[in-house]
Amino acid sequence: MEALQSWVSEHKLTSIGTIWATAVGASMVYTGSKRAPFKPSLRLIHARMHAQALTLVVLSGAALYHHYEKSTTDDNRQN
Repeated sequence: MEALQSWVSEHKLTSIGTIWATAVGASMVYTGSKRAPFKPSLRLIHARMHAQALTLVVLSGAALYHHYEKSTTDDNRQN
């Protein structure tokens, strides 16, 4: 788990891009498997919206993690 955290810490934008692309693909597969068939253009629009929402959540989490990491590092320096 620590190796994954260090890789994500070093490759933040790659991680977020990978999550976005995965979310688009997963959403396309999910909407394609429903009984009501959608046009491919509508499926792509929905997939992009789902991926954008997930990306905002991931970016918010990354910002919170960065803030937490920075505050613990600053506390360790003061002690």
